[in-house]
Order: sequence, then C-alpha cells, then structure tokens
Amino acid sequence: MESSHHHTHHHDHAITLTHVNKAFVIGITLNFLFVIIEVVAGLNIHSLSLLSDAGHNLADVGALALSLLAFRLMKVKSNKTFTYVYRKTSILVALFNAMVLLVSIGAIVYEAAHRFLNSEPVQGTTIAIIAGIGIIINGSTALLFMRNKEKDMNVKSAYLHLMSDAIVSLGIVIGGIVILYTKWFWVDSALSIVIALVILLSTWRLLKDSLRLSLDGVPAGIKLEEIKSIAVKQKGVKGFHHVHIWAISTTENALTAHLVLAADTPVQEEQRIKNDLKHELLHKNIQHVTLETEREGEHCDTAVCDTAVAATH
Repeated sequence: MESSHHHTHHHDHAITLTHVNKAFVIGITLNFLFVIIEVVAGLNIHSLSLLSDAGHNLADVGALALSLLAFRLMKVKSNKTFTYVYRKTSILVALFNAMVLLVSIGAIVYEAAHRFLNSEPVQGTTIAIIAGIGIIINGSTALLFMRNKEKDMNVKSAYLHLMSDAIVSLGIVIGGIVILYTKWFWVDSALSIVIALVILLSTWRLLKDSLRLSLDGVPAGIKLEEIKSIAVKQKGVKGFHHVHIWAISTTENALTAHLVLAADTPVQEEQRIKNDLKHELLHKNIQHVTLETEREGEHCDTAVCDTAVAATH
C-alpha cells in the first residue's frame, strides 16, 4: 500500500514537470517574437518607450530560459561529485529572477523620471496597438503557469514576470490612448511609476523566499514545531531533536533528525516507526528524510544538541 502511495505522488510530479516544461518553451518563443515586434516598431516610429519595454521583455525571456534550464537540470542523474545533482540551481535561478525583476523596476522608475523632465511627442496609436499585442501574448502565456505557480518558486517567478509584462503593456495601451486624445505626454511616465510599484509588491515575497532557501532556511509552508509535534505523536517515539529542514530544489525538501526511542524497542519496531514517520512527512511536502535513532538514556554525542521534545501518549 505504501509503495503504491509513493508511486502516485511521483507520477503526479512528473506530469507537472511535463506541463511546466511545455509552458516555458511556449512562453520563451512567443515573448521573443514580441521583442522583435517591439524593436522593429520602436525603431520605425522612434518610440523610446517601446524600445525600453523591448529591453525589459528581453531580460524576461532570458529569465524564462534560465528557469527552463533549471528544470532540465533537475532531470539529470546524480554523480560522484553532485549527489543531489543540480537541483539547487532551481533555487539560485529563482533568486536571480527576483533580482532581475528588481533591476527592471529600477529601470522603469529611472526612465519615468527622465521622461517627466524631458517629455517627448510620441505616436499614441501605434504604441497602443503594439502594447495591446503584448497584453495578449504575456497574459495568455502567464495563464500557462497559473496552475503550478504555488507549487514551485521558478514557476511563480515566471508567472510574475509574464503578468508584470502584461500589466506594463496595459499601462502603455492606456497611456497611448490618453496621449492620442490629450497630448499629455507625462501620462506615460506616471503610469510607469504605478506599474513599477505593482511589480515591486509582487516581487518582494519571491525575493525573500528564494533568498531564504538559498541560505538553507526552512521552506515556506513547513513549520518546524508542527513537524516536531507530528514526530512525537508517533507510537514508540519518545523524543525528536537535531532537526534540520531545507530545500533541495524549488519542488523537493529534505529533513534530517534524531529519533529517541524506548530502550527496549526491537529493530523491527524501529523500522516501522521510521517508515510511518516518513509517510507522514511526505504529506508535509518533505520527500527526503534521513533519521538517526537513539535509545532513551543514551548520551547525544553531537556537539550542539537540541532539547529533546518529550512525547505524551
């Protein structure tokens, strides 16, 4: 029964990776084509806003490509040098993507400030049409990542990249229409600042989460005290300490800990306790569990030893 349960989890995970892989390929292709469209149109009508947005979108295409690379590396088999393979790259890429978004925000604010001081006439109609295409492309590709955006940090960063691009395009469309009818060229700069704030709010959590995982912090959604409570409630467990939880990748987590068992616990019972606890931790999104056992009354020989949590039955 237990092996069947593990197989089901693995099967669902594989389906998700296949879907996400396809989403990345489609997103990269469509967004690169849109960059070309913006560059050609921007050069033809001498629009700095379209060229600036093209640069922003090109950076996002690069970020999507890195995320795709991270997912591909997760499928590589382990070797003597990298026993966890290259799973950690998915976390590093998520951190890099968050930093790219912050740099993009800085670029938008800088350009907006420059335009406030030096407003230039622009062709509102053409800008609105090109930006409208951007809404369709970025919005539709962002939807491809919506289903899995809360399951993986790289998927979430891709979703935020694309949605922020769609919001930027919407702002440019509105700005183009307003400029067309009012000739208020400063509107473009005002919208850019509002857009930058929206992107900042959505990026901040991604930056914090990816930085925490890069430093081997406990992944979001996993509470250390809850994990300890689950362990000591297992039949036969007298204590649970030396607990370390970290992320192997943006989709897999690991735990190492010491289990304190009764002095007379037989070997067969010890294995059952381990298996039952691993089964429970799998439901808490902890896939790789390493447990060291010790008996009540034994001295913990590790240099720094957490206070054991007494079990109450």
